[in-house]
Amino acid sequence: MSCENDSRTQHPSHAGGATLGAVAGERPDDDTPGADAHEAPSSDSRSAGCPGGQGMPLLGLRRLIFFTLSVVTSLQGAYMMFDILRANGLTVLEGTILGLFVFMFAWLTVSFWSGIAGFLVVVFKRDPLTLKRAAPLDETLDPERRIALVMPVYNEETSRVIAGLEATCDSLVETGKAAAFDVYLLSDTTDSEIADAERRAAAALRKRMPGGLRLYYRRRERNIGRKVGNLEDFCCRWGQAYESMIILDADSVMGGRTLVRMAATMQANPRLGLLQTVPLPARSNTLFGRFLQFAATLYSPMLAAGQSVWQGDTANYWGHNAIIRIEAFVNHCGLPALPGKAPMGGDILSHDFVEAALLRRAGWEVRLHAGLEDSYEELPGNMVDYAKRDRRWCQGNMQHLRLLLSRGLHPINRLHFLLGALAYMASLLWLIMLGLSTVDAVVRAVAKVRFFNEGYQLFPEWPESKVAMIASLLVITVLMLLLPKLLGMIVGLLQRRRDFGGGFRLAVSAFLEVLFSILIAPLMMAFHAWFVVSVLAGRTVSWSSQVRGGRLIPWRVAWRRTGAMTLLGLLWGGVSYYYAPLFFWWLSPVLLGMVASAPLLRYTSSIRAGEWLQRHRLVCIPAEVNPPWVLTRLEQLEANPPSDEAADVDAASLLPETERRQTMPTQSLKAWWGLGGAKPPAAESA
Repeated sequence: MSCENDSRTQHPSHAGGATLGAVAGERPDDDTPGADAHEAPSSDSRSAGCPGGQGMPLLGLRRLIFFTLSVVTSLQGAYMMFDILRANGLTVLEGTILGLFVFMFAWLTVSFWSGIAGFLVVVFKRDPLTLKRAAPLDETLDPERRIALVMPVYNEETSRVIAGLEATCDSLVETGKAAAFDVYLLSDTTDSEIADAERRAAAALRKRMPGGLRLYYRRRERNIGRKVGNLEDFCCRWGQAYESMIILDADSVMGGRTLVRMAATMQANPRLGLLQTVPLPARSNTLFGRFLQFAATLYSPMLAAGQSVWQGDTANYWGHNAIIRIEAFVNHCGLPALPGKAPMGGDILSHDFVEAALLRRAGWEVRLHAGLEDSYEELPGNMVDYAKRDRRWCQGNMQHLRLLLSRGLHPINRLHFLLGALAYMASLLWLIMLGLSTVDAVVRAVAKVRFFNEGYQLFPEWPESKVAMIASLLVITVLMLLLPKLLGMIVGLLQRRRDFGGGFRLAVSAFLEVLFSILIAPLMMAFHAWFVVSVLAGRTVSWSSQVRGGRLIPWRVAWRRTGAMTLLGLLWGGVSYYYAPLFFWWLSPVLLGMVASAPLLRYTSSIRAGEWLQRHRLVCIPAEVNPPWVLTRLEQLEANPPSDEAADVDAASLLPETERRQTMPTQSLKAWWGLGGAKPPAAESA
C-alpha cells in the first residue's frame, strides 16, 4: 500500500505572512494544542544534537537568505511580465494572465533556489544541516532500546512483499546488529486468498529468519483508517515495547547499514522525532520507468540536500523509508477526520505531511537526510498507472489546503501543505494561463489597430512590441527549469560518473531525459489538471493497492485516455497558427506533446525499449551498474523463491505473546479565528 505523497517531485513555494521569528525556527507557544503533555526535551532545537552530534548553525539566517532570494527573483520576474503586458494597455484578460504568472513564477523560484543550495553543499561535500564536512553516520546501537521494522500491506502481491522484506532482513542480519530489531508485517488485506498466502509466507519466513531476528504477522480484517489506522493499531498494542519504528512500504527495500544508521541517529538525538531518507526508484524495466528512476537518482539527492539546508528541523515526511520515535508519534499524531464529505472532507488521506507538522508543532525535530544510501522503492511502469497513483495523491494533497491555518503549526509546515497541493494545481493554472494567453494573442491579431485614439491627435500611437523583454523572460524561465538538472549532471560527472556508466553515457542520458521530460510534460499536465477539476467537482477515488511493474499499454487504452487531448491540441494549434503564427511557435512544445500523447503513452510503456537502453548502458543508475547487496539478494529470492513450509499455521501464533495497550489521542487541527470558530491565540491569552 502506498497512500503517501512523494514530494521529491514537487517544487516548494513560500507560505507568506510568516514572521521572521517563526521562520527562524521558534518553537510554538505553550498553549499549542497537543503540546501540553509528553513534550520533547526542552533544549533549543538549533543547538541540539543532529546526525554526528552537531547542531544546525545559522538556520534562521539561512532561511532569511533563501526566502529573500526567492522573493527578489519572483518580483523581478513579475515586473518583467508586467512591463511586457502593459506596453499597449493592460486589459482585464492580461491582468488575469499576469496574476497567474506571478503565482507560478514564485513557485518555480523557490524550487530553483533549493536546487542551487543543494548543488553548493553537495559539490563541496558539506552536510546540509551542519554545513561542515560530511562524515559517515555513527552505527553504535544500544540493544536495550528496541526498534520495530514495520511493513504495512494491503492486497499486495505476496511473493514480492515477502521477497523484499526478506532481502531487507537478510541485509540487516549481515550488519551483526539485528538483535535490536523486531520485524512486523502488518496486513490490512481484504482478499481472503491473498491473506491466506500472506499468513503462510510469513510463517515460513519466520522459521528461516536468521540471526535471532523475530518476525510477527498481524492481519486486521477491516482496514479502518487505512494505513493510518494500521500503524495506530500496531502502536497502541505493541508500541510501548519499542523506542522507534522504521516504516517500509510494500515495495520498499533498504540496506541493513542504512537501517542501523537511522536507528543510531535516533538514539543519539533525544529531540529527533522523525528522520526521513530519500527513497530512490529502482528495478524499472519500461522506457517510462527507466527515465523516471534515472532522473530521481541523479537529481533527487541534490534537491533534497538543498531543501534540508533551509528546512533544518522542519522537514517533511513522505510516509515510508523513515524512522519515527513511537512515543512522539502516539502522543501527537492522532489524526482527526476533516468536517464534511470526501473528497475534501473525511479521513486525511495524505497523512504523512500532517504527521510531520504535528510532530514539529509539539517541539520534536523532523529531519531529512539526503546522504543515506540503500533506500529504494519501485514505481509504476507506465503513465496510466503512474497517473492513477497521482490521482489518489491529488485528492489527499488538496485536503491540505484546509489545514493551512491550523493553530500552532510552523510556517515551514504550512509551506509543505501549500506545495503539496500546488504540485497538482500548478498544472491547471498553467493550462489556464496558456489558454488565456492564446485568447489574448488571437484577439490582438484580429483587432484593428487604432493609430489615433483622440479627436485632435497630431501623431499616431504606434503599437509597442517588447520583443527583447519577452525573449529575456523566456530565457530566464527556461534556465530556472533546466539549470537544476544541469547542476545535477555536473555533480554526477564530478563525483559519480562511473556509477552512471561513464561520463559520456551520463551526459547523453541526461540530455535524453530532458527531451523525455519536455515531451511528456503536456500529457502529465493535462492529467493533473483533470484530477484537480475532479476533486473540486466532488468526485472521490478509491484507495487500492498500487500497480507496480511494467506492462505495455494497448493502443485502444492509449487513444481512450488521450483522444480528447489530441483533438484539443490539433484545434488549439490550428487556431493559433492561423491567427497568431508567432505565438504558435512559442506554444509548439506544449502542442507537440498533446498531439503525440497517444503514441507517447504507448511507446513509453515499452519494456523492449527500456531493455534496449539498459543493454547500451544508457539511462543507467548506480543500483544497476554496481548493484547493492540488498537488491542482488532480492533478485535471487524472486528467481528462486523459498518453499512454503508452514501452510496450516495458526495466525494467532504469529502475534507477540504479550500486549501493552495504550491510547493514541486525537489532535486538534482547528483553524485560527475566521476559519474554524476558534479565536486566535493572542485573543485567548488576553
